[in-house]
Amino acid sequence: MNSPSDWSESDKPLSPNFVKRTRQLQALNEELADQIPEYQDMELALKKYRSMFEGAVEGIFQTTPDGHFIDCNPALAKIYGYASPGELLEELTDIEEQLYVSPNRRRDFIEKLRSHDAVTEFESQVYRKDGQIIWICENARAVRDREGTLLYYEGFVTDITQRKLAEESLQRSQAKYKAQAEQLEETLNQLQRTQQQLIEKENLSTLGKLLAGVAHEINNPVNFLCNNFPHAQQYTNDLLKLLQLYSKYNPQPAPEIQQEAEQIDLEFLIKDFPKTLSSMQMGAERLRQLVYSLKTLSGSDEEQSIDIHQGLDSTLVMLYYRLKSKGNKQEIQVFKDYSKLPLVTCYPCGLNQVFMNVLCNAIDALRDMRSQPANEDSEQTITPSIWIRTELIDNQQSGASAVIRIIDNGPGIDAELKQRIFEPFFTTKPPGKGTGLGLSISHQIIVEKHRGKFTCNSSLGKGTEFVIEIPI
Repeated sequence: MNSPSDWSESDKPLSPNFVKRTRQLQALNEELADQIPEYQDMELALKKYRSMFEGAVEGIFQTTPDGHFIDCNPALAKIYGYASPGELLEELTDIEEQLYVSPNRRRDFIEKLRSHDAVTEFESQVYRKDGQIIWICENARAVRDREGTLLYYEGFVTDITQRKLAEESLQRSQAKYKAQAEQLEETLNQLQRTQQQLIEKENLSTLGKLLAGVAHEINNPVNFLCNNFPHAQQYTNDLLKLLQLYSKYNPQPAPEIQQEAEQIDLEFLIKDFPKTLSSMQMGAERLRQLVYSLKTLSGSDEEQSIDIHQGLDSTLVMLYYRLKSKGNKQEIQVFKDYSKLPLVTCYPCGLNQVFMNVLCNAIDALRDMRSQPANEDSEQTITPSIWIRTELIDNQQSGASAVIRIIDNGPGIDAELKQRIFEPFFTTKPPGKGTGLGLSISHQIIVEKHRGKFTCNSSLGKGTEFVIEIPI
C-alpha cells in the first residue's frame, strides 16, 4: 500500500469547501439552464417590442418630468421634422420652450398627468424643426415605481393637422352657409314685410279712392243742405212772424183752428222749430266737415305744397267719435298749439296717414287709463289729454323744417319696447287688434319718402311724445 506522499495530485482527496463550492456551481448551472428559455423569451419579446416601437405609425415617446426626451421612435421624429430619433434627442432639449407654441399647453399637460396619471385626446399646436406649426393629439400616462415615485411620462402622439384644417374649413363653410341662410331669411322677412306693406298701401289706396268717391257723391247734397238752411231759417222766421200777427189781430180764431192749434201744441212748436232747424244746420255743417276731411285724407299722394294744420284738423275730425266720452270713460281732451308755418312741400296722403296712425296710438294708450287715479294715494283722476304742437325750426346745415309734436299723458313705453316700436309687425296689442305696421309704415313715410325725422320720447308713467320733422 502506498503512503500518502506517494499519491499523485489527481489522487488526492477533495476538500470539503471545494466540494461545497462545486455543488453550488452545479446548482447554479442547473438554475441558469432552467432560466435560459425564459430569458430567451424575454429577449424575443424585447426584440418584438423594439420592432413595434421602431415601426409604429404613431409617435411614441418617453420624457422626464422636467421636460427632456428619454426615448422616441422614428415616427415621432418624422412628425416633428427630424431626420432620426437621435437627432431629435440631441436637438430638442427643452420640450416646453422649444416644442409647444403656447408653453401653457405643456403646463396643462403636466398638471393633468400629475392629477390623474393619464391624459387622453390632448390637442396642442407645436413647432416642427423647420418652424412650421402643426396640430398634435397626445395620449400619455405617468409611470411610477412601487413606492409611487414618478419615474417618467410615456405616450403616443398623432399628427392631426389635416383633420384640424378640415375642421376649420368645415367651420368656415358652416359660418358662410349660416351667414347666407341668415341673409336669405332676412331677405325673405324683408320680402314678407314689403309684401305686407304693399298690401297695406294697396288697401289704403283702394280705401282712399273709395272715400274720395263717397266724399264726391255726398258733397253735392251736403252743400245743397248747408246752402239752403239759412234760407229755410229765414222762411221759418217769416212764417212765425206772420203767425204771431194773425194771433195778435185775430185772438179768437174759429173753433176748428183753435182745436188744431191745441192738437199740434202750437206754442211749443213756435219755440222748438227754430231750435230744430239750428240743430239740423249744425249736423249738416258737421257732415260738410267730414266730407272735407275725407277729401283731404284721401286726396292724391302726389307731391304738393299744403297747410299741415289742415291735415291735422281733418284727422281730428275723423277721430272725433273716438275722442268722445263713452260710458264711465272720460272724453279725451285735445289741445292745439299751432305756430305759424309756411306751406310745406310733401306727400299729403302719406303725411295724413302718419297723423292718423300716431293719434290712433295715443287714443288707444289713453283709452285703457281713463278713470284711473293719478296715483295710488289719491282719488283724483288724470284727465286723458293729447297735445298737438307745431313749430318752425331753422337748421344751418339741413335748412328749415316743420316740426309736429303729438304728446299724450298715457302710461308711456318702457325702454326695451321703445327700441322696437318701429319694427315691422311688432305690436303690444292683443291678436287681431293691430298689425304692427302703423308706426313702421309711418317711419318709412317720414324718413325715406320725406327725408325727415321720426322719433319717440317716452318712459313708463310719463306719457309719450312723437316728434315728426318735415323739411320745408
